[in-house]
Amino acid sequence: MKWKAAIVTYRKEKRIAVYFERNAELIERIKKLEGARWSYKLMAWHLPDTDAYRERFKLEPRFILNPQHAIKIENFILWMRSRRMSEQSVDVYADALRTFLSFYNTKAVEDLDNDDLIRFNNEFILEKKLSASYQNQIVSGVKKFFSTVEHRKIDVELIHRPKREKVLPNVLSKEEVKMVLDALSNIKHRMMLALIYSCGLRRSELLNLKPTDIDSHRKLVIIRQAKGKKDRIVPLSEKILVLLRQYYKLYKPTVWLFEGQQKGQKYDERSIASVLKNAVAKTNIKKSVTLHWLRHSYATHLLEAHTDLRYIQELLGHSSSKTTEIYTHVSTKDIKNIRSPFDDIF
Repeated sequence: MKWKAAIVTYRKEKRIAVYFERNAELIERIKKLEGARWSYKLMAWHLPDTDAYRERFKLEPRFILNPQHAIKIENFILWMRSRRMSEQSVDVYADALRTFLSFYNTKAVEDLDNDDLIRFNNEFILEKKLSASYQNQIVSGVKKFFSTVEHRKIDVELIHRPKREKVLPNVLSKEEVKMVLDALSNIKHRMMLALIYSCGLRRSELLNLKPTDIDSHRKLVIIRQAKGKKDRIVPLSEKILVLLRQYYKLYKPTVWLFEGQQKGQKYDERSIASVLKNAVAKTNIKKSVTLHWLRHSYATHLLEAHTDLRYIQELLGHSSSKTTEIYTHVSTKDIKNIRSPFDDIF
């Protein structure tokens, strides 16, 4: 059975992603490895980045960067932070540049050109059969670096991006969403998943909410400094508001709306994923549901209820309408009305 492994940055942490064709035996084997976790975002199993695992999966030893390259990367990080980019973006771009420059460890940055990037894509990305999204991540980091910090031989206007796979978002029916929520007896757990679905929140947006972000008088949720450092507001359902009041009286959160076992401590993002997993396991839903499915479902159900696409774009916090338009491909409100020619034959 063939497999491929690669170093990736996942939730601000270096991990080893292992890609292989679906195989029950291999899945059971990798599950037993210490620190192994599955990611729907990566569509791969991933492990801690250790020397032992690098050797096991035949990856190069942890590279030692050329000192001049290391200085360039550090300057790039300082530039990004001076622009107040999110730490997640800083990590992603810096890691992308680090990977690219480590491939040319003996070549000066000043001598790199577009042909070097093409060679990197062919001899590293394609050779290792890494995903188009990972390639795009590298290209973004390299382009950002050479267009802002290092004005050298690489012409950023000639840098091409790989074609992305067009994958439809996964969606639950309203009945399935209700089944998931009904499977939860813990009011905090139910409240978190209900708020993600009812407001179309990203996981980070939910966990960054503070009690003061709930405007009960205007029936709004204020989402502060979300993706792209943008604030936005979303309407708050009257039924959700009732549940929130019950939750608040019981848990009395202090700093964050949803706190961990210790007061003032933000709820763990991995724990909420486990909450959903356990809830789905109690239903007869056989799909591999993730938290983002609830956000996709919110958008799709709004569209099926004839909500204008422009409003959905605002509610989700999308910068481009093209991102929101993907939900038109999974909405069934018009497709159901199409009569199949098969019905005219029999």
